[in-house]
Amino acid sequence: MMMRAIRQSAIAILALIAVFCLAPRAEAASGGEIDARARATMEDFFNQIWSGRELANKAAAILIFPTVVKAGIGIGGEYGEGVLHVRGRTAGFYNIISASVGFQLGAQARSVIIMFMTDGALANFQRTDGWKVGVDGSITVIAIGAGGQIDTNSIRSPVIGFIFDQKGLMYNLTLEGSKISRINR
Repeated sequence: MMMRAIRQSAIAILALIAVFCLAPRAEAASGGEIDARARATMEDFFNQIWSGRELANKAAAILIFPTVVKAGIGIGGEYGEGVLHVRGRTAGFYNIISASVGFQLGAQARSVIIMFMTDGALANFQRTDGWKVGVDGSITVIAIGAGGQIDTNSIRSPVIGFIFDQKGLMYNLTLEGSKISRINR
């Protein structure tokens, strides 16, 4: 029994090493590239969610992560780079990172949009070095009704989030435990 556990652990470790060593190397995106991808992600969001533009107009700021990659083989993690837009203007670049342990196998790419609905929530985010979701602030992940409807008048949370991929909005997902930090681009 002990040998079986050791063998399974060794296989998982070797698989992880293979994934990281054999994966093609990617250069870090420039600020302009991140910003362009973020603007395209927002357009996708507006096309999927008919009241998304109205909600975005009410936000003090929007943090957009065009691509967050989540992968794991027993031990997993996620990473993505994004941009903070305050009233439509670029105010800084950020990354999102998290790690997890447990049964998991595979990889997934998704987009994350976080809207700061009040100036106070934005100020709290900006003054924190390494904002931890669930510790430094909570994000209410919004569920979407039939036909991409959001009741924008019933949203009372100061920070709301949306998670979606190429197939549309993703349900029952969380950002809890993720750390968001400012980066230089």
